[in-house]
Amino acid sequence: MTRAPGRYTISVLRHILIGLASAAIAALLSSAVTAVETPDFRKQLEQQRATDGRWRAASDGYMRMEKISYRSGAGDLDVPAFVFLPLGSTSESRLPALVWVHEDVRGHLYEHYIPYIREATARGYVVIAPEYRGSIGYGRGYYDAIDYGGREVDDVVTAVDVLRMRYPEVDCRRIGIIGWSHGGMIALLSVFRNPSTFRAAAAIVPVTNLIERLERKGVERQLALIDPANRLGGPPQSRPDIYKDRSPIFHVNKLQIPLLVHVARNDLDVNIEEDLPLVEALRAQKSELSATKVYDHPSGGHTFDRRVNKRTLVPENTPEQIDSWKRIWRFFERPLGGPATAVN
Repeated sequence: MTRAPGRYTISVLRHILIGLASAAIAALLSSAVTAVETPDFRKQLEQQRATDGRWRAASDGYMRMEKISYRSGAGDLDVPAFVFLPLGSTSESRLPALVWVHEDVRGHLYEHYIPYIREATARGYVVIAPEYRGSIGYGRGYYDAIDYGGREVDDVVTAVDVLRMRYPEVDCRRIGIIGWSHGGMIALLSVFRNPSTFRAAAAIVPVTNLIERLERKGVERQLALIDPANRLGGPPQSRPDIYKDRSPIFHVNKLQIPLLVHVARNDLDVNIEEDLPLVEALRAQKSELSATKVYDHPSGGHTFDRRVNKRTLVPENTPEQIDSWKRIWRFFERPLGGPATAVN
């Protein structure tokens, strides 16, 4: 007579089935990660050449554009960068400047910034936009060099030295930095780590807390995106110090210059639960230096201030978008001023 399987046998079978299911899921995840990690680099290079062409065309009649490269302060890579100068500016000019930090872990200087960089140069700012390591469009080696919250910050901060050495028209006492999302995180880390390098900073919908972010969005999925080479050395629970070092929320006390932060309650990328603690910390600890704004439910959520018609390059001009940019330009006016402003 065949005996029914005992509890031990059932338990073993259950574990085997769970193991097989987990392996299948892991294989699917691995395939997805591999697809993310191996893009078509030749196509990206072609797309970047097209993007450069569109920027040159969009600059004509509005500003002077240069595409340059410079050695990162980290000493290991040459960083491509866009530079935009007001029309008519000369080496005898004394102009303020903005370091412009693009969004996205795997991004570049998107064309939706065109109307805003035109506006910046029309206001008398020189703009430098570093394509920091990990950006798309510059080949596999550059893509694989991603160092989230680490050397990518050095790439961006070194842009100030480039302005100082190559652009005599820039008044290096009047340099600000502005960034969005992941670029907002870089902007924050730049001023926290280098408190005397910039005169003012703006961070729009910035990533602020890697520990909370990974827990909320999935540790494995996020690490596959932001740290494929394991430069962070593991998940947050095994390396909390390095994650805190790369999370702006833990460094608010280091702020020494004016800072503007805008966030959105309906942001589905950098959730309000991640950004609101930064706003609250700034209001509590650095109210004399910070200006913050929480937008309730702006159209577009995470991208509410950057939504532009791709064909006409005209911003959507929702009330929140208009308000955000008015606040940004007004915020930079006092510490950076215009072309003829003197700094004591």
